[in-house]
Amino acid sequence: MTSQLNRRSLMRNTLAAALGLPNIAALVSGAQAQESTTRPQLKGNIHHSVARWTFNFLTLEELCALVQRLGFSAIDLIAPNEWHILKEWGVDSSMCNGAEISLEEGWGDSQYHTTLIDSYRKHIDLVSEAGYKNLICFSGNARGMVPETGLDNAEKGLKQIMAQAEKQNVVIQMELFNSKIDHPDYFCDNTAWGIELCKRLDSPNFKLLYDIYHMQIMEGDIIRTIQDHHEYFGHYHTAGVPGRHEIDDTQELYYPAIARAIKETGFQGYMAQEFIPTRGSAQENAESLRSAIQICDV
Repeated sequence: MTSQLNRRSLMRNTLAAALGLPNIAALVSGAQAQESTTRPQLKGNIHHSVARWTFNFLTLEELCALVQRLGFSAIDLIAPNEWHILKEWGVDSSMCNGAEISLEEGWGDSQYHTTLIDSYRKHIDLVSEAGYKNLICFSGNARGMVPETGLDNAEKGLKQIMAQAEKQNVVIQMELFNSKIDHPDYFCDNTAWGIELCKRLDSPNFKLLYDIYHMQIMEGDIIRTIQDHHEYFGHYHTAGVPGRHEIDDTQELYYPAIARAIKETGFQGYMAQEFIPTRGSAQENAESLRSAIQICDV
């Protein structure tokens, strides 16, 4: 235990030096810190998170320390093999992954159903046992199939895991992607397709991960969509358009208004930052995350 604490202390000092953080104790979770720490006071209306992959220049331990230093404690897109790290730091896994085959090989193509059903059944149990709630899934690519065929396939496949998800209180969340720039041929590239799938499955444990960046590219009209269809959205991702970078005044989306619209729906899930920071140094990129949280903390 002593060696683990010494290693963690060394890591915090290294990270703090890199990020220019003067208060090392503020990097430690309340359960691990003996002294009192000062964290930014967020309003509590929005539950904040950050996507792991966009800050992969930090170790997961370093990212846990950073999010706690910034006043929140949740990270998106962590697989079971790293959940123990989150638990050590008292950080929530706001969106679990690891059950999927790939972004392209998904529920819209029945050739993958046998593998997906087996994997999701295992991961639903793992998510539940770990005390988490959300598990991501993907439609995959069309490969020449029409949208209706993809819907039929996704409905048939997902219905084979939904009873287990409901029993274990795990929410399966399909992410909306743009097919114009980042994910050509992706089935679930518009809210209408995703909402129709939600209606067919008719389960409180199936929702859409509404990615604001992707849907701005495909559809726009973000706030009206959130207001009209929020009951189908279980999670939100952010990023700037164009470029998927910082959500500041360099891009076309005004996130304070979007976050207010989400808050006004009564949403109790997570809004995760999924922008790719561009400012350069670790300290500057940490500042990008701090700024994004403040922008969305309405």
